[in-house]
Amino acid sequence: MAQDDLKNIADEIPARSPVEPVELRADSAFQFDCHPGVSCFNACCRNIDITLLPYDIARLKRRAGLTSSQWVARYTLPFPMDAHGMPGLKMATKPGRNECVFLEESGCSVYTDRPSACRYYALGSMGVRPAGGDAVEDIFFVVKEPHCKGHEEPRTATVAEYRREQGLEKYDEMNREWRDIVLKKRSSGPTVGKPSARSLQLFDMCSYDIDSFREFVASEAFAEVFALPAEERAALSDEDKLLLFAARFLKQVLFGEFTIPIKPNARATRLQKRRHRETTPAPEDNTGDNP
Repeated sequence: MAQDDLKNIADEIPARSPVEPVELRADSAFQFDCHPGVSCFNACCRNIDITLLPYDIARLKRRAGLTSSQWVARYTLPFPMDAHGMPGLKMATKPGRNECVFLEESGCSVYTDRPSACRYYALGSMGVRPAGGDAVEDIFFVVKEPHCKGHEEPRTATVAEYRREQGLEKYDEMNREWRDIVLKKRSSGPTVGKPSARSLQLFDMCSYDIDSFREFVASEAFAEVFALPAEERAALSDEDKLLLFAARFLKQVLFGEFTIPIKPNARATRLQKRRHRETTPAPEDNTGDNP
Protein backbone atom coordinates (compact mmCIF):
# COMPACT_ATOMS: atom_id res chain seq x y z
CA MET A 1 0.00 0.00 0.00
CA ALA A 2 1.52 3.30 -1.08
CA GLN A 3 1.41 6.60 0.80
CA ASP A 4 -1.18 7.96 -1.65
CA ASP A 5 -3.37 4.89 -1.10
CA LEU A 6 -3.31 5.40 2.66
CA LYS A 7 -4.11 9.09 2.18
CA ASN A 8 -7.11 8.18 0.01
CA ILE A 9 -8.39 5.87 2.76
CA ALA A 10 -7.78 8.59 5.32
CA ASP A 11 -9.94 11.00 3.31
CA GLU A 12 -12.91 8.74 4.12
CA ILE A 13 -12.16 8.62 7.85
CA PRO A 14 -14.32 10.95 9.97
CA ALA A 15 -12.55 14.18 10.93
CA ARG A 16 -12.34 13.19 14.57
CA SER A 17 -10.53 9.93 13.91
CA PRO A 18 -7.50 9.55 16.19
CA VAL A 19 -5.56 7.81 13.41
CA GLU A 20 -2.93 9.97 11.74
CA PRO A 21 -2.97 9.24 7.96
CA VAL A 22 0.80 8.75 7.81
CA GLU A 23 2.16 5.33 6.97
CA LEU A 24 5.10 4.26 9.11
CA ARG A 25 7.63 1.52 8.53
CA ALA A 26 9.97 -0.23 10.95
CA ASP A 27 12.63 2.49 10.71
CA SER A 28 10.16 5.40 10.97
CA ALA A 29 10.48 7.54 14.11
CA PHE A 30 7.58 8.93 16.13
CA GLN A 31 7.27 10.95 19.33
CA PHE A 32 5.60 9.27 22.31
CA ASP A 33 6.27 8.06 25.81
CA CYS A 34 4.10 6.60 28.57
CA HIS A 35 5.08 6.37 32.23
CA PRO A 36 3.51 7.01 35.67
CA GLY A 37 4.62 10.63 35.56
CA VAL A 38 2.39 11.46 32.57
CA SER A 39 -0.81 13.16 33.77
CA CYS A 40 -3.09 10.84 31.77
CA PHE A 41 -1.45 7.63 33.00
CA ASN A 42 -3.96 4.72 32.89
CA ALA A 43 -6.65 6.89 31.25
CA CYS A 44 -6.59 4.68 28.14
CA CYS A 45 -7.38 1.67 30.37
CA ARG A 46 -10.59 3.33 31.57
CA ASN A 47 -12.23 3.37 28.14
CA ILE A 48 -11.20 0.23 26.30
CA ASP A 49 -12.15 -1.60 23.13
CA ILE A 50 -9.52 -4.35 23.03
CA THR A 51 -9.74 -7.17 20.50
CA LEU A 52 -7.89 -10.19 21.83
CA LEU A 53 -5.61 -12.40 19.73
CA PRO A 54 -4.79 -16.08 20.32
CA TYR A 55 -1.42 -15.50 21.97
CA ASP A 56 -2.95 -12.82 24.24
CA ILE A 57 -5.38 -15.40 25.59
CA ALA A 58 -2.73 -18.10 25.95
CA ARG A 59 -0.50 -15.81 28.01
CA LEU A 60 -3.30 -14.50 30.21
CA LYS A 61 -4.92 -17.87 30.90
CA ARG A 62 -1.56 -19.35 31.87
CA ARG A 63 -0.97 -16.43 34.21
CA ALA A 64 -4.35 -17.00 35.87
CA GLY A 65 -3.88 -20.76 36.12
CA LEU A 66 -7.11 -21.34 34.20
CA THR A 67 -8.02 -23.35 31.14
CA SER A 68 -8.69 -21.42 27.95
CA SER A 69 -12.44 -21.91 28.19
CA GLN A 70 -12.49 -20.83 31.84
CA TRP A 71 -10.52 -17.68 31.14
CA VAL A 72 -12.58 -16.78 28.07
CA ALA A 73 -15.86 -17.26 29.94
CA ARG A 74 -14.68 -15.07 32.80
CA TYR A 75 -12.83 -12.24 31.08
CA THR A 76 -14.06 -11.79 27.50
CA LEU A 77 -17.05 -10.71 25.43
CA PRO A 78 -17.81 -12.33 22.04
CA PHE A 79 -18.43 -10.32 18.86
CA PRO A 80 -18.68 -11.15 15.12
CA MET A 81 -15.60 -10.12 13.16
CA ASP A 82 -17.41 -10.05 9.83
CA ALA A 83 -20.81 -10.48 8.22
CA HIS A 84 -20.35 -14.27 8.22
CA GLY A 85 -20.05 -14.35 11.98
CA MET A 86 -16.35 -15.18 12.27
CA PRO A 87 -16.01 -15.26 16.06
CA GLY A 88 -13.94 -12.63 17.82
CA LEU A 89 -13.33 -11.81 21.47
CA LYS A 90 -12.92 -8.51 23.27
CA MET A 91 -11.55 -7.87 26.73
CA ALA A 92 -14.28 -7.62 29.35
CA THR A 93 -14.86 -4.41 31.28
CA LYS A 94 -15.96 -3.77 34.84
CA PRO A 95 -19.76 -3.90 35.34
CA GLY A 96 -21.47 -0.77 34.04
CA ARG A 97 -18.18 0.83 32.98
CA ASN A 98 -15.73 0.81 30.06
CA GLU A 99 -12.78 0.27 32.39
CA CYS A 100 -10.56 -2.76 31.83
CA VAL A 101 -11.32 -5.57 34.24
CA PHE A 102 -7.61 -5.83 35.08
CA LEU A 103 -7.09 -2.16 35.97
CA GLU A 104 -6.29 -1.56 39.62
CA GLU A 105 -5.49 1.63 41.51
CA SER A 106 -1.77 0.99 41.07
CA GLY A 107 -2.15 0.26 37.35
CA CYS A 108 -2.43 -2.84 35.17
CA SER A 109 -2.51 -6.01 37.27
CA VAL A 110 -1.43 -8.21 34.32
CA TYR A 111 1.14 -5.83 32.88
CA THR A 112 3.84 -8.38 32.02
CA ASP A 113 1.24 -10.43 30.11
CA ARG A 114 -0.83 -7.53 28.75
CA PRO A 115 -2.44 -8.03 25.29
CA SER A 116 -0.93 -6.96 21.98
CA ALA A 117 -3.26 -3.98 21.62
CA CYS A 118 -2.05 -2.58 24.96
CA ARG A 119 1.58 -3.08 24.00
CA TYR A 120 1.16 -1.32 20.66
CA TYR A 121 -0.57 1.79 22.01
CA ALA A 122 -0.13 4.55 20.80
CA LEU A 123 0.77 2.81 17.59
CA GLY A 124 -1.67 1.01 15.37
CA SER A 125 -0.63 -1.81 13.07
CA MET A 126 -2.22 -3.36 10.02
CA GLY A 127 -1.34 -6.18 7.70
CA VAL A 128 -1.86 -5.46 4.00
CA ARG A 129 -1.52 -7.71 0.98
CA PRO A 130 -0.26 -5.72 -2.04
CA ALA A 131 -2.20 -6.19 -5.27
CA GLY A 132 -0.96 -9.28 -7.07
CA GLY A 133 1.12 -10.45 -4.12
CA ASP A 134 0.73 -13.19 -1.53
CA ALA A 135 3.02 -11.89 1.21
CA VAL A 136 1.42 -9.76 3.91
CA GLU A 137 3.24 -6.52 4.73
CA ASP A 138 3.07 -4.72 8.06
CA ILE A 139 2.37 -1.02 8.17
CA PHE A 140 2.04 1.16 11.24
CA PHE A 141 0.43 4.47 12.12
CA VAL A 142 0.16 6.77 15.11
CA VAL A 143 -3.05 6.92 17.16
CA LYS A 144 -3.61 10.28 18.89
CA GLU A 145 -6.55 10.42 21.27
CA PRO A 146 -7.51 13.73 22.93
CA HIS A 147 -6.87 12.49 26.47
CA CYS A 148 -3.35 11.17 25.74
CA LYS A 149 -0.51 13.45 26.83
CA GLY A 150 2.15 10.89 25.93
CA HIS A 151 2.56 12.53 22.53
CA GLU A 152 3.78 15.69 24.28
CA GLU A 153 6.67 13.83 25.91
CA PRO A 154 10.03 14.65 24.26
CA ARG A 155 11.13 11.06 23.63
CA THR A 156 11.26 9.67 20.09
CA ALA A 157 11.83 6.10 18.96
CA THR A 158 11.60 4.14 15.74
CA VAL A 159 8.75 1.68 15.29
CA ALA A 160 11.25 -1.19 15.53
CA GLU A 161 12.69 0.15 18.79
CA TYR A 162 9.25 0.65 20.30
CA ARG A 163 8.10 -2.85 19.33
CA ARG A 164 11.23 -4.33 20.85
CA GLU A 165 10.76 -2.39 24.11
CA GLN A 166 7.14 -3.49 24.39
CA GLY A 167 7.91 -7.17 23.81
CA LEU A 168 5.89 -7.18 20.61
CA GLU A 169 8.26 -9.23 18.49
CA LYS A 170 7.21 -12.44 20.24
CA TYR A 171 3.52 -11.50 20.21
CA ASP A 172 3.59 -10.65 16.50
CA GLU A 173 5.47 -13.85 15.70
CA MET A 174 2.85 -15.94 17.52
CA ASN A 175 -0.17 -14.10 16.09
CA ARG A 176 1.02 -13.50 12.51
CA GLU A 177 -0.32 -16.68 10.89
CA TRP A 178 -3.69 -16.23 12.61
CA ARG A 179 -3.86 -12.59 11.53
CA ASP A 180 -3.10 -13.63 7.96
CA ILE A 181 -5.99 -16.11 8.07
CA VAL A 182 -8.40 -13.34 9.09
CA LEU A 183 -7.00 -11.01 6.43
CA LYS A 184 -7.27 -13.67 3.73
CA LYS A 185 -10.85 -14.41 4.70
CA ARG A 186 -11.76 -10.71 4.49
CA SER A 187 -9.94 -10.01 1.23
CA SER A 188 -11.12 -13.15 -0.57
CA GLY A 189 -14.78 -12.24 -0.24
CA PRO A 190 -17.15 -14.34 -2.39
CA THR A 191 -14.30 -16.57 -3.62
CA VAL A 192 -14.20 -18.16 -0.17
CA GLY A 193 -17.86 -17.74 0.70
CA LYS A 194 -19.53 -18.24 4.03
CA PRO A 195 -17.77 -20.80 6.21
CA SER A 196 -19.81 -23.76 7.40
CA ALA A 197 -20.97 -23.95 11.00
CA ARG A 198 -18.33 -26.63 11.58
CA SER A 199 -15.60 -24.39 10.16
CA LEU A 200 -16.65 -21.57 12.50
CA GLN A 201 -16.51 -23.97 15.44
CA LEU A 202 -13.02 -25.07 14.45
CA PHE A 203 -11.94 -21.45 14.03
CA ASP A 204 -13.20 -20.68 17.53
CA MET A 205 -11.40 -23.67 19.04
CA CYS A 206 -8.10 -23.11 17.23
CA SER A 207 -8.12 -19.39 18.01
CA TYR A 208 -9.34 -19.16 21.57
CA ASP A 209 -9.39 -22.61 23.18
CA ILE A 210 -5.93 -24.10 22.84
CA ASP A 211 -6.65 -26.61 25.62
CA SER A 212 -9.50 -28.16 23.65
CA PHE A 213 -7.37 -28.11 20.50
CA ARG A 214 -4.67 -30.04 22.38
CA GLU A 215 -7.24 -32.71 23.28
CA PHE A 216 -8.39 -32.84 19.65
CA VAL A 217 -4.84 -33.35 18.35
CA ALA A 218 -4.32 -36.15 20.88
CA SER A 219 -7.61 -37.83 19.95
CA GLU A 220 -8.17 -41.05 18.01
CA ALA A 221 -10.21 -39.11 15.45
CA PHE A 222 -7.24 -36.86 14.61
CA ALA A 223 -4.86 -39.83 14.42
CA GLU A 224 -7.20 -41.64 12.01
CA VAL A 225 -7.01 -38.79 9.50
CA PHE A 226 -3.63 -37.07 9.83
CA ALA A 227 -0.22 -38.70 9.35
CA LEU A 228 1.65 -36.44 11.74
CA PRO A 229 5.22 -37.66 12.36
CA ALA A 230 5.84 -38.77 15.93
CA GLU A 231 8.60 -36.19 16.42
CA GLU A 232 6.34 -33.34 15.34
CA ARG A 233 3.48 -34.61 17.48
CA ALA A 234 5.80 -34.73 20.51
CA ALA A 235 6.91 -31.15 19.87
CA LEU A 236 3.31 -30.01 20.24
CA SER A 237 3.58 -30.50 24.00
CA ASP A 238 5.03 -26.97 23.86
CA GLU A 239 1.94 -24.74 23.90
CA ASP A 240 3.53 -22.03 21.75
CA LYS A 241 4.26 -24.61 19.03
CA LEU A 242 0.74 -25.93 19.41
CA LEU A 243 -0.65 -22.43 18.78
CA LEU A 244 1.34 -22.14 15.57
CA PHE A 245 0.15 -25.61 14.54
CA ALA A 246 -3.46 -24.55 15.20
CA ALA A 247 -3.08 -21.73 12.66
CA ARG A 248 -1.58 -24.17 10.18
CA PHE A 249 -4.52 -26.52 10.74
CA LEU A 250 -6.97 -23.66 10.16
CA LYS A 251 -5.34 -22.76 6.84
CA GLN A 252 -5.82 -26.35 5.74
CA VAL A 253 -9.48 -26.47 6.86
CA LEU A 254 -10.54 -23.03 5.58
CA PHE A 255 -8.45 -22.57 2.43
CA GLY A 256 -7.26 -26.03 1.43
CA GLU A 257 -3.59 -25.20 2.07
CA PHE A 258 -2.49 -28.78 2.69
CA THR A 259 0.65 -28.84 4.84
CA ILE A 260 -0.46 -31.54 7.31
CA PRO A 261 -0.28 -34.94 5.55
CA ILE A 262 -3.48 -36.97 5.41
CA LYS A 263 -3.45 -40.76 5.64
CA PRO A 264 -4.40 -42.72 2.50
CA ASN A 265 -8.07 -43.74 2.49
CA ALA A 266 -8.64 -41.73 5.69
CA ARG A 267 -12.01 -40.47 4.49
CA ALA A 268 -13.21 -43.95 3.50
CA THR A 269 -12.10 -45.37 6.84
CA ARG A 270 -13.96 -42.67 8.74
CA LEU A 271 -17.13 -43.18 6.69
CA GLN A 272 -16.97 -46.93 7.25
CA LYS A 273 -16.69 -46.46 11.03
CA ARG A 274 -19.59 -43.99 10.99
CA ARG A 275 -21.83 -46.41 9.09
CA HIS A 276 -20.88 -49.17 11.50
CA ARG A 277 -21.90 -47.02 14.48
CA GLU A 278 -25.17 -46.07 12.80
CA THR A 279 -26.12 -49.66 11.97
CA THR A 280 -24.99 -51.30 15.21
CA PRO A 281 -27.86 -51.62 17.70
CA ALA A 282 -27.32 -49.88 21.00
CA PRO A 283 -26.80 -52.28 23.93
CA GLU A 284 -29.89 -52.97 25.98
CA ASP A 285 -30.23 -51.14 29.24
CA ASN A 286 -30.43 -53.81 31.93
CA THR A 287 -29.87 -51.49 34.86
CA GLY A 288 -33.54 -51.33 35.85
CA ASP A 289 -35.08 -53.32 38.65
CA ASN A 290 -36.13 -56.85 37.73
CA PRO A 291 -39.53 -58.10 38.87
